[in-house]
Amino acid sequence: MTDTPIAADPEHLPKSWEPGAVEDAIYQRWVDAGYFTADPASAKPGYSIVLPPPNVTGSLHMGHAMDHTLMDALTRRKRMQGYEVLWLPGMDHAGIATQSVVERRLAAVGQTKEELGRERFVEQVWDWKRESGGTIGTQMRRIGDGVDWSRERFTMDDRLSRAVRTIFKRLYDAGLIYQAERLVNWSPVLQTAISDLEVKYSDIEGELVSFRYGSLDDSQPHIVVATTRLETMLGDTAIAVHPDDDRYRDLVGTSLAHPFLATEIVVVADSHVDPEFGTGAVKVTPAHDPNDFEIGLRHQLAMPTILDPKGRITGTGTQFDGMDRFEARVAVREALAAEGRIVAEKRPYVHSVGHSERSGEVIEPRLSMQWWVDVSSLAKAAGDAVRDGHTVIHPKSLEPRWFGWVDDMHDWCISRQLWWGHRIPIWHGPNGEKVCVGPDETPPQGWQQDPDVLDTWFSSALWPFSTMGWPDRTPEIEKFYPTSVLVTGYDILFFWVARMMMFGTFVGDDEAITLGGTRAPQVPFRDVFLHGLIRDEHGSKMSKSKGNGIDPLDWVDSFGADALRFTLARGASPGSDLSIGEDHARASRNFVTKLFNATRFALLNGARPAPLPQSDELTDADRWIIGRLEEVRAEVDSAFDSYEFGRACEALYHFAWDEFCDWYVELAKTQLGQGYTHTTAVLAAVLDTLLRLLHPVIPFVTETLWQELTGEESLVIADWPSSSGVALDRVAAQRITDMQKLVTEVRRFRSDQGLRDRQRVPARLTGIDEADLASQVAAVASQAWLTEPGADFAPSATVEVRLGGGTVVVELDTSGTVDVAAERRRLEKDLATAQKELAATSAKLGNAEFLGKAPEAVVDKIRARQQLAGDEVERITARLAGLA
Repeated sequence: MTDTPIAADPEHLPKSWEPGAVEDAIYQRWVDAGYFTADPASAKPGYSIVLPPPNVTGSLHMGHAMDHTLMDALTRRKRMQGYEVLWLPGMDHAGIATQSVVERRLAAVGQTKEELGRERFVEQVWDWKRESGGTIGTQMRRIGDGVDWSRERFTMDDRLSRAVRTIFKRLYDAGLIYQAERLVNWSPVLQTAISDLEVKYSDIEGELVSFRYGSLDDSQPHIVVATTRLETMLGDTAIAVHPDDDRYRDLVGTSLAHPFLATEIVVVADSHVDPEFGTGAVKVTPAHDPNDFEIGLRHQLAMPTILDPKGRITGTGTQFDGMDRFEARVAVREALAAEGRIVAEKRPYVHSVGHSERSGEVIEPRLSMQWWVDVSSLAKAAGDAVRDGHTVIHPKSLEPRWFGWVDDMHDWCISRQLWWGHRIPIWHGPNGEKVCVGPDETPPQGWQQDPDVLDTWFSSALWPFSTMGWPDRTPEIEKFYPTSVLVTGYDILFFWVARMMMFGTFVGDDEAITLGGTRAPQVPFRDVFLHGLIRDEHGSKMSKSKGNGIDPLDWVDSFGADALRFTLARGASPGSDLSIGEDHARASRNFVTKLFNATRFALLNGARPAPLPQSDELTDADRWIIGRLEEVRAEVDSAFDSYEFGRACEALYHFAWDEFCDWYVELAKTQLGQGYTHTTAVLAAVLDTLLRLLHPVIPFVTETLWQELTGEESLVIADWPSSSGVALDRVAAQRITDMQKLVTEVRRFRSDQGLRDRQRVPARLTGIDEADLASQVAAVASQAWLTEPGADFAPSATVEVRLGGGTVVVELDTSGTVDVAAERRRLEKDLATAQKELAATSAKLGNAEFLGKAPEAVVDKIRARQQLAGDEVERITARLAGLA
């Protein structure tokens, strides 16, 4: 019953785990050894992931850290399983964000991009990229990303630019790219169209103003409309009413004078109008409102643009020309009021308004000449790829969202009025001619290239295959394309994933991509794993504006990369959001520390891999832990294969902490003290497999411990655990379960009695043989801190524990340590509470009406409460009976 003496320190293992002191060196050794460099000529099966490219302007946030942790876990496991793994990194040129950064740098020294000119400005951007573009790479190394740095890509690299020009020309020649004047999200600050993803909606307090078109005489034709954007009435070309609205039936087809313009406003009937809302009539500004634009198309209305690129009133011929849109809003209201046309003002009026994510100003819907992709056939192919099972979305519950988007997709605006980005490869002739110039073609002499650049999403839509060398047929494409899985958040399912699927299926029959045979259609990835968003510990979405964001590198500094990674992976379930705070990271650090200390104990006691003896030479504890390890291994494999990272981590956490560290390691101390020489081999065997299973998620500490345990080169290139073929010994497992229950009950009794932790108490156990626990006497005594009774043993308390194999009675000599009367009073009070709970739950479960109406989950919860109350009544009754 004495603790085993500890041997000398292993030569290289520190006394405590200090991640900051070793992680950088461990990572650099992995890179220098070439573990992450993929070999397309390898005979191993290929497995590939392309890293969703973070913006070159940015730094890693928690969403990135989540993505990277999960991808790294997948690739590390596949590498250990014998695959040739390519995890290809890179960065996105981030057109708007990067141009904005460099423009701000110029402004700080009193310069503008216009003063520099386009060519010199782009040179400045490249200079900035070379200076600052390595930030993310450094951060990726800090969290342990096992990417192939030799194949790092950038969306503006020459080879990727060639891919962009190639697919643009193919789409253009196929009639799928066209130029047209359509409504876009316009940023007056950036002076460019922006994507829906770059528009963030928030509620603001505005004013809903009702004003009158037509005569001021109620007996003459007139209509009252309301708006929050009063300045847009300068671009009104119609008033729309519902076709069945009798109030306006006689006015449909007539015109009303505009108060400020030399034009008239036509009244049209359109089913879009809700006759129950407001006056049942709406003003129509086709060039500045998405719904109005559609009405304008249906009724062939004029669509005058009354706002210039900077958001100023223009071209109306009124006193409002030159005013900022918000200044004009006030001026128009005052002018309407002066004419007696204001019917009502409602303040405040809270409504949702889109703002530019980059520059913060209110977005202006604006009619603009832009380049577009006709997505009809492309979106159908992307939808069919999932319907036909060529690409599988995890979780399946997000498929309806996928189909909702791709089956109702609008044409894609791909042009941006920027200088930084892929220049649109259209050249304009002197007489309005246009020609699309491919990457191997020469533009006509004297023609001018289109000034716009492509939406950043256009080049990133090619990412899975442009990064591998397309449009050329390369060894990487032959070995690693299509990629195995795309890992990303569900929030960009439409914006990025759909675009990659559209372009991937479009080039799917390209001879540089197809590998022959009948394997078609081609897709950019076989699986799409969509994880949820990261939220703070209160469930709120993390954002800079709320100030609740967490820098993942702060957690690396405070808790270590393994703790960050385990926190994120443990909370990652398909499609579900994750709420985290420092307590979660601290708990993960404690887990890493627990694993380190347990392994260090084993090493200090001579644990090294060695053949295990036959099963009949092992103890119950040995057979139990080996069998449980096999069950956990199988569960981890199943969870990884279905992208259930949280389930894999939970299984490993509870096995490592609850079963191995808290029970087997403690039992091993007793076995070592009893001279069981095979115990160190069991410790080593379990740790060997456990460290391998944990390595994909917590690579640094597992690498350190496994190398010391085995003396082998690296876990990165070690084999993934395969089935041991050892089934759980049910008899041994039951004995261990009974032993654990017995020890737990005695410990609880000791705690209730106020006995000091680890204070040895004389005790006698009866019923051990009947419970089939004779082999566990030493374990019970050690774990419950009991000593053998002497000749003068006089028990003062009794604990009776009903186990699977029988009942064990523990008589303890706690004389002098327990106030029996006070203890009885406390137990009687607890018993009354438990009996009351038992009666209440039993009454509910005995009520047929309740059982017939209550949801199954509620009934199950009541049953669980009843079971718990019954167990408490039984336990406390036994305690009372055992009191002297």
